[in-house]
Amino acid sequence: MPPAQEPPLSPHRSPSPPAEPTRAPEQLNTAEPGVAEAALLTCCGSHLWARRLVAHRPYPDLEALLAASDEAAYDLPPADLAEALACEPLWPAVPRQGTYTAAHTALRAAHAAYESRFGHVFVICLDDVPPTQALDHLLAGIRARLANDPEEERVLAAEEMRKLARGRLTRLVHDLNSPYVPV
Repeated sequence: MPPAQEPPLSPHRSPSPPAEPTRAPEQLNTAEPGVAEAALLTCCGSHLWARRLVAHRPYPDLEALLAASDEAAYDLPPADLAEALACEPLWPAVPRQGTYTAAHTALRAAHAAYESRFGHVFVICLDDVPPTQALDHLLAGIRARLANDPEEERVLAAEEMRKLARGRLTRLVHDLNSPYVPV
């Protein structure tokens, strides 16, 4: 049980430098189950995935948490993947620049076509893509994946959700392990 004076899990980023990758995710390990689950749901919208991660605490380090996340993500039944996809934002965060107006219009049309074909939002992990290339990467990805059959696309969407969860978990643990600075 966490000490009474410990600040709650915060979705805000701290301006402090990130924690060492080998450091244990202490606040996540010691948080009440409901608080930990709520924090994890910000990384992946599947309650089953979040409950599995909560149930396997404590994690000795970030790598163990990421491995547990991967395992839980690989085992998600279709209904739980659908739950996670339903929690994803319709529009990923990409730079909006005046020169990209036509690309944003094309992206809206591609999103509509994708949702009509597959019944859920398009997800793609852009963590390793430079911000200046994010919109182009997103547009190319959605156009390429529109040609997939539904089962192939379900597998690809699940893999992208797994990657998104890893990146979000890493940022969450780094934020939680940083000194608490209200924003």
